[in-house]
Amino acid sequence: MTEMQDRTNRVVPIGGVTASVGAGWSGFRALRVVGKTLEDEARTLCSFELVAADGGPLPEFLPGQFLTFRLEVPDPASGVMRVVTRCYSLSDRPGLDRYRISVKRVPGGVASGFLHDAVSVGGTLQALAPSGSFVLEPGEAPVVLIAGGIGITPFLSMIHTQIAIDPNREVWLFYGVRDAREQGWHDHLALLSEDCPGFRYFACHSRPGADERAGRDYHHAGRVDITLLRLSLSLRLYHFYLCGPPGFMETLTPALEAWGVPADRLHSEAFVSPPGPVSSPAPVIGAGSEAEGRWVTFRQTGKTVPWDGSVETLLECAEAHGIDAPFGCRGGICGACQTPLVQGKVEYLYNPEFTPDPGTCLPCVVRPLTDLIVAL
Repeated sequence: MTEMQDRTNRVVPIGGVTASVGAGWSGFRALRVVGKTLEDEARTLCSFELVAADGGPLPEFLPGQFLTFRLEVPDPASGVMRVVTRCYSLSDRPGLDRYRISVKRVPGGVASGFLHDAVSVGGTLQALAPSGSFVLEPGEAPVVLIAGGIGITPFLSMIHTQIAIDPNREVWLFYGVRDAREQGWHDHLALLSEDCPGFRYFACHSRPGADERAGRDYHHAGRVDITLLRLSLSLRLYHFYLCGPPGFMETLTPALEAWGVPADRLHSEAFVSPPGPVSSPAPVIGAGSEAEGRWVTFRQTGKTVPWDGSVETLLECAEAHGIDAPFGCRGGICGACQTPLVQGKVEYLYNPEFTPDPGTCLPCVVRPLTDLIVAL
């Protein structure tokens, strides 16, 4: 995800909904699973309903924000338990007595596979408070939501919130998937579009199945592209929101810019799954001697902690030891976690899309090769 985490504790009203950005609770909190629902015919999209395990209230959030989870999962190769951290968007509106996240099973995905297969109703998950700045703009200006695959999840929160506030506000949803088997919430979204005067829904299937029927199972045969948007939308000053995989974003973002959409009206968030190591990892940064026993010093906090391989990244190491480190996408895309590397060498798990400045590193996608001193 390309959002930047907001840690300012400001209160933002959206119609009848008020949420605290960056506030909520400190550190990881246990959330209990009270509901688990498969949302698509292919059985690859699963929603989890969550309440506080301690019985306390859950803070509100802004529509579009996400939860960050710390999961203990078995390593596929060794079976040894490891800690991984993943972010999942809240997929229902604020103001309810529970949170909901919706997780797409990724082939070979350690975290998504664990959640689908090993987490049941009654189980608990460790999560940070809601955060993120990819949120619905308040007001009356018309909105266009463009989702690719699992990128629909933050938009579900935005749609439900806006309908609760003002069902007459003009909100368009273009939802692109391969076919009906991979699409979640189709009947629900179609019913909303019939009942709510301001909501317009386009299901776009790039490869409709032979038994699918236009107008019933989908509205457009093909990908969501600029041609479809220009034919569907009038010449108005919309707020555009894009959320989906990187390729989806890389195609639509420049097309919308070329169409003349102002930068302050274009909001985006990329959904990525951490890939495996690449064959040619990014070069190491910094200087230091190789060491078999590695230690990490976080200079700002004064903590020196061992690197024992129980976590995947330097960011997760910081979080495991109670160090408040900035982050955004957790996938080497946005650069929100960039921090000076004072001493030592790091190895990138894979080549990040964001190129860090000289003398810095991206803690969300690196691990130490030697003893380290970082500025956090």
